[in-house]
Amino acid sequence: MDKNVYSLLNEQIQKEIYSAYLYLDMSDYYSDEGLEGFANWFYVQAQEEMDHAMLIRTYLLNNSQRIKLLPIDAPQGGYADFGKPLGDALAHEEFVTASIHTIYEAAEAAKDYRAAEFLNWFVKEQGEEEKNASDLIKKYELFGSDAKGLYALDQELAARTYAPPSLVLD
Repeated sequence: MDKNVYSLLNEQIQKEIYSAYLYLDMSDYYSDEGLEGFANWFYVQAQEEMDHAMLIRTYLLNNSQRIKLLPIDAPQGGYADFGKPLGDALAHEEFVTASIHTIYEAAEAAKDYRAAEFLNWFVKEQGEEEKNASDLIKKYELFGSDAKGLYALDQELAARTYAPPSLVLD
């Protein structure tokens, strides 16, 4: 495996685990505020991010690469209002998308076609992640200022369930 591709993938594990930390922090914020549906949405998001980290870890191990776990910073937290975590989540997903694209570009430059193929799933996944975060912001902007609307949106988000990714690793 190309050294740069390996290094970027190894670093991505840290970014994905940080993402899980960030979303757990957001989940805890909403739980503290009594919005259990929002808390659930971010808890499911945290589970997905941990899965992403484990997928990359498994891919590296399956390709005889040693994992070097990197430190994970604590999230900043301190949300001023119910909408702040939503905007922060979208900005974070855009950051992760840019990171995945960088790894993909490195894999293509190194002619590491197996890594590029592996990353295709993540490219698609990040499109879904950004759309989900953006859609949630739109719904919050439409309904969040009305107590009944906020309640209904919270109930909708409470129904989100976790589904493990279906990606074949080699």
